[in-house]
Amino acid sequence: MNDSLIGLLAISATLIVFFTARKLNQKFPHPFTLPVLTSTIILVIGLLILRIPYETYFIGGRWIEAFLGPAVVALAYPLYQHRKILVDYTFPILIGTLLGSFLGVASGLLFGKWMGLDRLLLLSLLPKSVTSPIAMDVAASIGGSPTLAAVLVMVAGIGGAVMGHSLFRWVGIDHHLARGLGMGSASHAIGTARSMESDLREGAASTVAMVLSAIFTSVLTPIIVAVFL
Repeated sequence: MNDSLIGLLAISATLIVFFTARKLNQKFPHPFTLPVLTSTIILVIGLLILRIPYETYFIGGRWIEAFLGPAVVALAYPLYQHRKILVDYTFPILIGTLLGSFLGVASGLLFGKWMGLDRLLLLSLLPKSVTSPIAMDVAASIGGSPTLAAVLVMVAGIGGAVMGHSLFRWVGIDHHLARGLGMGSASHAIGTARSMESDLREGAASTVAMVLSAIFTSVLTPIIVAVFL
């Protein structure tokens, strides 16, 4: 079977699973039926049952991955629509995102030390709250594993998308700006996509936070490693 056919099958299977998961979420709306979570679980189980190596699946997966860049750029549209709100709240956005970025790295450090993780895993955990390409570069620069960092970024993103809004309701956070900054700082693109579904103003704030947190985390992580490790 040639690569083109394998790629087509992988893309088709991914799209079928995702849209099926989306219909399930529409029928049974719940954080644990979010398409990004259920479709990931179904695909992983399917690959394991059929004994299909991830490298084989990724022949098609890399074609889907190529759309990640344009998808992230498309998030700029709601950002443009709500630019006035973001200009009015420039200072709170900067401070909130800086604090969120610091807490994202510090929480990874404290959790890793509490769990007794070895140094490689600990360093790979620190940039978990930013988008994968940034997290992989940061992890490599401080002595972590880029591959492990990418996996941990996915865990953080899906975890935020699944539990973020439930946590907001539990602690009484209902302002769209606060929710957006929290999601973008902690759960990068996956959390931002979830915010877009909830409120475009929240999604716009999350987009800004996602970009700023990538910058702040890139600067803060090496400093925290140098001081505390």
